[in-house]
Amino acid sequence: MADSSNDQTLLIMGASGDLTARLLLPGLGALLATGSVQRLHLIGSAVDDWDDDRWRARIAESFAQADASGQETDAAIKGARYLRSDVTDQDDLRALLDACRGQVILYFALPPTVTEKVIHVLTDIGVPAGTRLVTEKPFGSDAASAAALNDLLTQLVPEDHVHRIDHFVAMPSVLSILGVRFANRMVEPLLNSQHVESVDVIFDESLALEGRAGYYDGAGAMVDMIQSHLLEVMSLFAMEPVPTLAAEDVRDAKAQILRATRIWHDDPATYSRRARYTAGEVDGRMVPSYVDEEGIDGSRDTETFAELVLAVDTWRWAGVPFRLRSGKALGSPRTEVTVTFKPPQRVPTGMTGDGSTGYGKPDRLHIGIALDTNLLGLDLNITGKGDPSHIDPVSLVGDFGAGRLPPYGEVLRGVLQGDPPLSVRGDMAVQCWRIIEPVQKAWRENRVPLREYEAGGTGPGGWPHTGLPA
Repeated sequence: MADSSNDQTLLIMGASGDLTARLLLPGLGALLATGSVQRLHLIGSAVDDWDDDRWRARIAESFAQADASGQETDAAIKGARYLRSDVTDQDDLRALLDACRGQVILYFALPPTVTEKVIHVLTDIGVPAGTRLVTEKPFGSDAASAAALNDLLTQLVPEDHVHRIDHFVAMPSVLSILGVRFANRMVEPLLNSQHVESVDVIFDESLALEGRAGYYDGAGAMVDMIQSHLLEVMSLFAMEPVPTLAAEDVRDAKAQILRATRIWHDDPATYSRRARYTAGEVDGRMVPSYVDEEGIDGSRDTETFAELVLAVDTWRWAGVPFRLRSGKALGSPRTEVTVTFKPPQRVPTGMTGDGSTGYGKPDRLHIGIALDTNLLGLDLNITGKGDPSHIDPVSLVGDFGAGRLPPYGEVLRGVLQGDPPLSVRGDMAVQCWRIIEPVQKAWRENRVPLREYEAGGTGPGGWPHTGLPA
C-alpha cells in the first residue's frame, strides 16, 4: 500500500454551489499551478445527483477560469471524487470521512445554518486526528452565538486547526498594508494621534445586488462588509508593530485593537447611518430599487449603505476617529484606507493656498484595497509651480500590480500548510459582533433613520452634527 502519511484530502461540502465554482476552485487551481502543493486529494459532496465525471468537469472548468494548468492540477482533476450525501446525517458524514486519505481538511462551503448543524453532528461522531476545519462568514449571528460556535469547533479540534475564512484580508492590496506600515521608517512614526486627524476604511462599490438576495437581504451592508471585512482591515492597519508575521503575533496584535474598539462616544444614534439605493443608472445600466430586486422583502429595512465612526482606545490611537463605510450601487467606487493627517503646526506668513485650511488640502495617505489593483497614493502640498509662495496640492500614485495568487488561493495556501495568520481567530469573531451590536440595536429601535440614495449617485448626504471630515 502506498504511503499516505504526506497526503491531504480537501473535502468540500457544498461542492455544487456557486461559492465553490466561482471562488474556491479557481483559487485552488491557481495554488496547485504553483507546484507548492502536492498529493492533494479532492472530494466533493452535496445533495445533488452528480457523479465523478460531472464533478471533475466542474473542477476543470474552474481551473481553466484561473488559467491554472500543470502536473498537479491534472492530478487533482483525475483523482477527484464526488460523493452524494446529506452532511447533516451521521451515516453519510461517517462515509465521507472514511473516504478521505491522509490529513483531512473539511471545507464548509455551506449556508451558516447548515454548517452549524454539521458541526453538531461532528461533535457526536468525532473527526480524525489532525483534521482542519474551514468555515465561511458570518461566524454566528451575534457575539453570544459566535462564542457558542467557537466552543463547538474547539471541542472537535484545537483553535489553531480552525480556519474562519475572510478572503477579503487575503487580497494582496490589503496585505500591502503591512509593508506600508512596517517597512518604511518615514511612515510608521507619523501613524499616531499626534499626527493623524482621522482614518477612513471605505469599500464603496458600483455592484448592486448581483443575485445575492438570499443571503444579502438577511445581512445588509453592516454584517456583509463592516462586521467582517472592514473591521478586519481596520485591525490590520491599526495594530502595533509585530516581531514576525507568524499567526500568533499577527492575530494577537489584531485582537488587541478589536478589544479596544467601540462606537464613537458610545453614541450609535449619532455616529452611525444607514441607507438603501433607489432606481438609477450605474455604469450605463439601469438598476432597479433595492426593494424591487428579485427575492427582496422590502419590509425588512435592509440597508445597502452603512457607515459608522469608531474609537480605538489605545495609546497610539486615542482621540482619532476611524470611519468605516461600505455602499452598493454607487457611481464613484472607492476602495481604500485613507489616513488624513493634521495640518502643520504653522505655515509661514505669506504662504497661501486654496482649500478650507487656507494653505492647501490636508496631507493624505491612500492605501488601495481593491481586488484587482494594488495602489498607494500620497497627497502633499508643494510650492514653486507658478507663484513660489502659493501652495498647490499634488498626488503621487504607484500601482504595484496584482498578487501571485487570487485571494482564495492565498486562503487555501494557509489552510493546506497549516499557517493561519489570514484566518479569523475565535475571540476576534466575537469582538467584531460586540463592536456593532450597539449600532444594530439603535437601528432596530429606529433611532437611526433608513435613508435613500439613487443608484449611480454618491450615496446619502453628509454627516449631520458630527464635525467629522466628509
